[in-house]
Amino acid sequence: MNTLALAVSPTGTVLLVLCGAAAGLLAGAVLARRHVAVGGVGDSVEKATFRTLHTASLAAPPLRAGLTPDTARKAVRRLRPLLGSSALLLTDTDRVLAWGGSGEHHTDEVMQHARDVLGSGRAGVFTVDCAQEDCPVRAGVVVPLSVDQDLRGTLAAFGPEKSDALARATEEVARWVSVQLELAELDRARTSLIEAELRALRAQISPHFIYNSLAAIASFVRTDPERARGLLLEFAEFTRYSFRRHGDFTTLAEELRSIEQYLELERARFGTRLEVTLQIAPEVLPVALPFLCLQPLVENAVKHGLEGSARGSHIALTAEDEGSFARVVIEDNGIGMDPDRLRRILHGDGGPSSGIGLCNVDDRLRQVYGDEHGLVIETGVGAGMKVTVRIPKYRSGVHPAPR
Repeated sequence: MNTLALAVSPTGTVLLVLCGAAAGLLAGAVLARRHVAVGGVGDSVEKATFRTLHTASLAAPPLRAGLTPDTARKAVRRLRPLLGSSALLLTDTDRVLAWGGSGEHHTDEVMQHARDVLGSGRAGVFTVDCAQEDCPVRAGVVVPLSVDQDLRGTLAAFGPEKSDALARATEEVARWVSVQLELAELDRARTSLIEAELRALRAQISPHFIYNSLAAIASFVRTDPERARGLLLEFAEFTRYSFRRHGDFTTLAEELRSIEQYLELERARFGTRLEVTLQIAPEVLPVALPFLCLQPLVENAVKHGLEGSARGSHIALTAEDEGSFARVVIEDNGIGMDPDRLRRILHGDGGPSSGIGLCNVDDRLRQVYGDEHGLVIETGVGAGMKVTVRIPKYRSGVHPAPR
């Protein structure tokens, strides 16, 4: 639920504070000239609400990159007109990062107030001594900025005199800034988690696979040199793609090309024991998806399809167009898995080496697209396994890395 609060300042202005309870933060504060007519107030509030949300939307992206001199400068430029203060500044725990407006000659004095606030952890209202008669920085409020109760800096607003309205507004905007900094921390944690998961997936390309692939290539050197040469090129391209260092996302076409290279190397090892069917709709080839999202699923299908099977294995990979989604299905006729064991694996309880591919792919799909886009797996003991992935064709922030 959203709430709206109005406070009238001593100068006859209306202070508008828009609060979003669902987000747990206040979107900001705007000073708008109060109309005498009742109808005029309504119009002013509507305009002020729009200005508040628009200003917040412009100030948020810099802060989502963290608190630096550059991001602080951009945020202060957006937020100072919103508060209508003579000066607005952001500090970290050591220095002023950005100062907007008048009175920058008070930097040392204001920074000392900021240190006092950081020491107490509570907002403070201060007066400023100045010999310059025309200086509009005479009083203001300094509010701490925190992430998970860890103080990261302060937001300070100053004007020609003490103002309860400005103090309240500054506190609310400081809370909003703190939330943006917390979201920046979550973004960095998410990026680190994705990088760690990619490292884990790359580690899954085991030394056994590399050794076995090279051994299979070597077996054709004398009997079929051309095939040995082709397999060696496939191996080089497969490893280049799997260990590349740039980009969290790729295209379905690139991922499928890597899968074809992997399957070609496995067919060189197992011969007729491994049968593969691919059915790919051309419309879905440009769809972006998380890097190394499908290859671990195919590797899992090959492993469980051949495990304990004397008659060989059939792997079927289908990619279909479903309107705003691409639907990818990977199916094998192998030994399958007990559903309870699969459930433990997907919850990370299957042991250090059990189902790392399935678990990591499921986690990354949920992180990028939401819980409704996790893996859908149908299996049973002796019944093979069918894994379905539904990938949105368009999702904000999901773009393949340039080659």
